[in-house]
Amino acid sequence: MPSTASELLEKLTTLGIPESALELRMIRASGPGGQHVNKVSSAIQLNCHLTHCHLNETVKTRLKRVAGRRISTEQTLGLTAQQFRTQEQNKRDALERLLGMVEEARIVPKLRRATRPTKASQIRRLDAKQQRGQQKSVRRKITRHEDE
Repeated sequence: MPSTASELLEKLTTLGIPESALELRMIRASGPGGQHVNKVSSAIQLNCHLTHCHLNETVKTRLKRVAGRRISTEQTLGLTAQQFRTQEQNKRDALERLLGMVEEARIVPKLRRATRPTKASQIRRLDAKQQRGQQKSVRRKITRHEDE
């Protein structure tokens, strides 16, 4: 896995997401941080404009499924990284998450072919059901009929 932000950007470019499609904004992180929290913008907001990406349509549709509600109506994938205290670590985290999503979207799902159970397996299943039913009927409480 690439370690620096520039290496991550390079890897994304080879996968079809150019730097021009990415928009990085520094914002203030939420949560605790003391007196220093209101002075620094350590969180990163990453927007990836899918219309500028060079991905084929099937990968784009899978990426939209992987990203879920992180995709806006303007075809922009938005990520916010604020886990770390430094801007560089958050930038790397956001780019790694985007890279992970793209790599997951590039995996072609295995086609499931419908199969029918064999006649022998159907018979075995029905025999097992019958046997279980008989076993349970033996456990039932015996009731006497008064009219006999």
